[in-house]
Amino acid sequence: MLSPRRLTPLNLGLCALLYAGFGTAATVLPELSINASEAEADDPRVKDVTTATRTSTPARYVPQAIDSVKTSNVLDYGINSLGEALSGIPNVSSTADTRFDSLRIRGFDASNDFYLDGIRDDSQYVRDLHNIERIEVLKGPAAVLYGRGSQGGIINRVSKMPQFGRQSSVQAQGGSEDLRSLYADLSADPSDTVSLRLNMGNEDKNSFRDHVSGNRQLFAPSISWQITPDLNWLVQYEYSRYNRTPDRGIPSINGRPADVSRGTSYGGQNDFIDDKTQNLRSRLSYELSDNWQLRHTLGVFKLDSQFENTYLTGYDPIINKVNRQSWQQDMSTRNIFNNIEIEGGFDTFGLEHRLLTGLEIGNQRRDPKLYSAKGVPAVDVYNPDRHLRPTGPMLISSDNHTEVESQGLYVQDQIRLNDQWQVLAGLRYDRFDIESTNNLKEISEERKSHSTSPRLGVVWTPLENHSFYASWTKTFSPAGGGLIGITPGAAGNTNDLSPELTKQKEVGVKSDWMGDRLSTTLAVYELELYNRRTKDPDDPTITLLSGLQRSRGIELTANGKLGGNWYMRGGIGLQDATVVKDNNGFEGKRINGVAKHNGSLFITWKPEMGWYAETGLTLVGQRYADNLNTVVLSGYGRWDALAGYREKDWDVRGALTNLTDRDYYASATSASQIMPGEPRSLVMTGTYRF
Repeated sequence: MLSPRRLTPLNLGLCALLYAGFGTAATVLPELSINASEAEADDPRVKDVTTATRTSTPARYVPQAIDSVKTSNVLDYGINSLGEALSGIPNVSSTADTRFDSLRIRGFDASNDFYLDGIRDDSQYVRDLHNIERIEVLKGPAAVLYGRGSQGGIINRVSKMPQFGRQSSVQAQGGSEDLRSLYADLSADPSDTVSLRLNMGNEDKNSFRDHVSGNRQLFAPSISWQITPDLNWLVQYEYSRYNRTPDRGIPSINGRPADVSRGTSYGGQNDFIDDKTQNLRSRLSYELSDNWQLRHTLGVFKLDSQFENTYLTGYDPIINKVNRQSWQQDMSTRNIFNNIEIEGGFDTFGLEHRLLTGLEIGNQRRDPKLYSAKGVPAVDVYNPDRHLRPTGPMLISSDNHTEVESQGLYVQDQIRLNDQWQVLAGLRYDRFDIESTNNLKEISEERKSHSTSPRLGVVWTPLENHSFYASWTKTFSPAGGGLIGITPGAAGNTNDLSPELTKQKEVGVKSDWMGDRLSTTLAVYELELYNRRTKDPDDPTITLLSGLQRSRGIELTANGKLGGNWYMRGGIGLQDATVVKDNNGFEGKRINGVAKHNGSLFITWKPEMGWYAETGLTLVGQRYADNLNTVVLSGYGRWDALAGYREKDWDVRGALTNLTDRDYYASATSASQIMPGEPRSLVMTGTYRF
């Protein structure tokens, strides 16, 4: 039995032997199959996706918008965070700081809707991208396949997997702010049935923010073993550590970010965050016949996180100083997810079906212990003294234990009616049981929720290269299903808290142009979060399910090859995300951190060998830093460029971000915590393949 508190590499190795897991690779209808290996490596498109349907399906036939980002396109710029990697993706916005990843999709929070190879990864930490092949962003509810959450969509990272005959590589980077990194991506094929891959490396980087720095470590081995012609076992393990200085940004003054140097920081001298993660994924797939496959997936995740964090809580105009708080935390998280699926194709009355049915069982444990200090000195807004320490001792503030048991049963049918019409239909039933214990007061509370999540989509292809689609999806968010935990004894826990619900209507067209070299998606949607929890204005101890948030928008993306050696990737999004009904003063307000428009456009010239270059523009409109819309973050445009030279076995390139050295604000978690954007920076990268 696994301990909830100690999960060592040895334990994880034993898990790999004790639990068999099954891969997500799946066969599809032959008429729809596209061989991804035939696509050019430099093509920014990802034609086959698994996130949207849990089957290998051409993105063209998914009745929902999905954006894919190859990490190779962002790592060259020194970008190693999800928020920055997805910057410019239509209607996706970052609300993160250095504490953990936080994103909004189509105006709705997706901070707990992260997945790794289709396995839930909802813990609070900053994820590393060096072992990731691509990031897939599915827009809109996805509970029919993934369960709770996914109000605005999900972010699924697809990891680098063993590939027979693949070359190894070593990559070194250096650049502004003392960036120094060395990573190796090693492959070996000991036999005709076994393929190995190892990604490992180290990164050190300071920051344009005063007294802020970080160190990353990665060790990620994987093995693919074709045990028999019909049986494959894929086992992946990843150890990641990110030790860094916490940085919560700058305060606002009079409705705007404070007019201070973008390097000004307000933390304590001894502040730190140290996250250590271990992730085991085991997948076993068995071909029952030529057209049916049985799969089992096991995911085991462990996070140990410690921090000391002194951060600002607001500007005091009377003393012209910034008030601060100081906290320490010791937290451990352990997740185990088991998933059994069967997928296959069959015909009925001339209709072709691709049927998927699955059972998911999860167990999650979270143990945060939090300390706080009194007497935290305020600091000057323009010249903060980081040496000022709390005058009082650190005292324990909370010590909680939360355990979640979840079960989900789902079925999905992809139906091919004829050469022009396809239907996607799915249904999932979930049970979500959560119990939290306050160890200081020795009290516990639990909540039991259940919900049914439907999905229906239609794809019509009247022309060979143009597919029109329409879809309707629904999802649910139970109490305690976000950050994993409820507060025992808290006001508002006495009344029945049913899940919040989200529904989306979407129509669009996906097209291929110029001889299938360029792909576009145009999507129009309405997304509503209803049954939203709000406090009773007459009695704040009562929670009402009367709130409503709505997002309406349009998105256009274009990716592919323009001709010759020219490529492009980009898109633009327009959205209106507002609070429609609320009892607490937020009615009519825009959702914080969400711009009405954003987008990006990158143009690349890349011959097979020799010199190549790229330039791109990222645009983000005006946003609000807070829910009350009192603090405005101005819109901005950031111009980036890259140039390099490559031969068969090596590649050298240099990238400049923010060429014009534009002052801008990348994100905000509140009116008191606004993150300035990075100034002009240079990153040099060298890669050798063997």
